[in-house]
Amino acid sequence: MTLHTDIPTRAQLERLIAARDHASVSVYVPTSPLTQQAQAGRIELKNLAAEALRQLEEAGAERGAVADVRESMDDLVEDDDFWAEQARSLAVFAAPGGVTVFRLPNELTAVVEVSDRFYVKPLLRAVTFPQAGFVLALAAGSVRLVEVTRDGPPFTVDVPGLPSDAASAAGKSSLADRAPVGRIQGSEGQKVRLRQYARKVDQALRGVLTGLELPLILASTEPLDGIYRSVNSYPHLAGPGIAGSPEGSTDAELADSARTVLDDLYAGQLAELRDLFGRRFDQGRASGDVATIARAATYGVVDTLVVDIDEKLPGYVDEESGAVTTAADDAASYGVADEIARRVLLAGGRVVAVRADDVPGGGPVAAVFRYAF
Repeated sequence: MTLHTDIPTRAQLERLIAARDHASVSVYVPTSPLTQQAQAGRIELKNLAAEALRQLEEAGAERGAVADVRESMDDLVEDDDFWAEQARSLAVFAAPGGVTVFRLPNELTAVVEVSDRFYVKPLLRAVTFPQAGFVLALAAGSVRLVEVTRDGPPFTVDVPGLPSDAASAAGKSSLADRAPVGRIQGSEGQKVRLRQYARKVDQALRGVLTGLELPLILASTEPLDGIYRSVNSYPHLAGPGIAGSPEGSTDAELADSARTVLDDLYAGQLAELRDLFGRRFDQGRASGDVATIARAATYGVVDTLVVDIDEKLPGYVDEESGAVTTAADDAASYGVADEIARRVLLAGGRVVAVRADDVPGGGPVAAVFRYAF
């Protein structure tokens, strides 16, 4: 089984949050990487699309705009090839002129939102904590890249140009052959060849990992562990690794170990955020009040925003003052927390999307400011 994911980059997020059209539709649907289970997600998308179109018509949207959105959604529902390759959730953003789709490794709640802007807050969860990653199982005698999903089976990724082992990468029949540089032999010669091997592995992985932001977890032993880390070019190589030689481990065993590493990484990040919020709150540089945070986001003061992905808070945020007005959840209003997140991102801030229990202060949002506000 392959989990087909499209994790949005920051540039893609910024394009989505900057888009404006009165016929903007956002739909999130739980899906499955198992093709035989894709029909349920397909039906759910069809039903939510119908609800979005109903809301657009009730809001008085232009007929041409409604027809354009309907055509885009219908094309997506009827695309058999598309539904054969899914992940855990599907995020669909449709407006007159086109549709943008992301297949996500997170299990998100089904929701439809109609407004003059896209509802991106749930999408931020995939960027913050994708619950997925890769394991590089690296030994002198073998190497493989294993993709790890949140709760699905792992699988070995086909990496073009990946060497099969250290000896062949150095053009030798074994690491005991005479070293290719001068008189360096023995353990020093082997380290030279291991470094050559590590560089070739790193180079091959670029074709697969470039542009991604998923953690890469190294399963290796010394000296190869340290050698690979010294030549690695992927910016998201995890500090913690999987101890012991990976050669006798199955993909499933490596995935189990990797999930523990991922959990520890995310727990560490959340703990650091809570500690930072506590320190800054005492200094007048943090808040859990929605109105205060909305004003701070409008003025570019927010450094880090923590937001509950499940809380919508329908309403409006004034473009100039940042004043918050609550409203009914209809096609005219939008998510206040979502709009705050948009302003933070556009001002170069960081947005961390979490579950309710992980928001410092217990509210729907919490923020650390760049200076006292």
